[in-house]
Amino acid sequence: MKPMRILDKIIRIFTGAVFIFSGMVKLNDPMGTSIKMKEYFEIFASDFSPLFHHLVPYTLELALFVCLLEVMLGWALLFRYRLRTSLWVLFALVVYFGMLTFYSASQNKVTDCGCFGDAIPLTPWESFWKDVALGVLVVYLLFRMKEIVRKKESIRIALVMLLVFGGNLWAGIHVVRHLPFVDFRAYKVGTNIPTAMKNSAPLKYKYIMEKNGKTYEFMDYPSDTTYIFKEMELLNPEAQAKITDFSLWSDDGDFTQQLFQGDFLLIVSNNVEKASPKGMRKVKNLVESIADSGIMPVMITASPENQVEALRHDYQLAIPYYFGDDTVLKAMIRSNPGVMLLRNGTVLGKWAYRDLPSREELQEIAGDLPE
Repeated sequence: MKPMRILDKIIRIFTGAVFIFSGMVKLNDPMGTSIKMKEYFEIFASDFSPLFHHLVPYTLELALFVCLLEVMLGWALLFRYRLRTSLWVLFALVVYFGMLTFYSASQNKVTDCGCFGDAIPLTPWESFWKDVALGVLVVYLLFRMKEIVRKKESIRIALVMLLVFGGNLWAGIHVVRHLPFVDFRAYKVGTNIPTAMKNSAPLKYKYIMEKNGKTYEFMDYPSDTTYIFKEMELLNPEAQAKITDFSLWSDDGDFTQQLFQGDFLLIVSNNVEKASPKGMRKVKNLVESIADSGIMPVMITASPENQVEALRHDYQLAIPYYFGDDTVLKAMIRSNPGVMLLRNGTVLGKWAYRDLPSREELQEIAGDLPE
């Protein structure tokens, strides 16, 4: 095989694999991608045109579309299926995301573009240079299109592509209706929340100062006041707390630390007006079934008090409730309502309302509930 043909194959397979990976990690959590899209649309509505507000209600559908598009384009590269069309669509996609990430980075608007979901967080500039690198690879393939395009399309490959599309569409819809296959969030099962709220090691900083037109770097902040502070750089970001914004409160005060002492069944609904009625009925049944179990059911929401009281009245849900940040609650569980089982701050289990456990299942997980 000629060296150029080998290079063509390596670049084609690598580029396709990157798009498949990017699409699948986002397809694992379309709700997270839709939240990120909503951030962008709200910024664009403020900075460019209020018309972007009209896209906000459709972010979940758009997220699913973009995830599937990335996956299918990646497989199209691997199979060389409809290569001319696929490459031009890839080029348009890379240009679009490149403009998006450049604007985000240069204006410091969105701190994480969500390019690889929560699996591999990237800074805005890292996202932009990733798009530039992919753009170079796609342009190379466009120039080599005549050499790599199939002379004749295969029906067998078309059928395989159809199966790939169907499988990924099912996976995306399944995750939206239930929970991500793999939980990359900080509140995954097994996490001890109070531990995750602390730095794993003392944070180390480098201080960049200026004096007489020259730049200096210090590991400790200089006592000499003639130095002018320029910036501060964190040297061990991996030691930072994984959870920095978890807090629960009510009119009676802060409830955060109390949640870390004992067994709690958290009923999480970031917006009670949008909570599934079927889900709330299932939650009510679950709460009643564990009345004498020693597990304390607690509702957590970001909705106003009057809406919470109306919901409790409608479903006769006589349990205490506390307030939390909307973004935090969405990070905790991608379901409205969703349920989490905590013991001394450790997440023992989490369920979408369609998959709520029975008392027996909770007993098996918790280990020592009364029969």
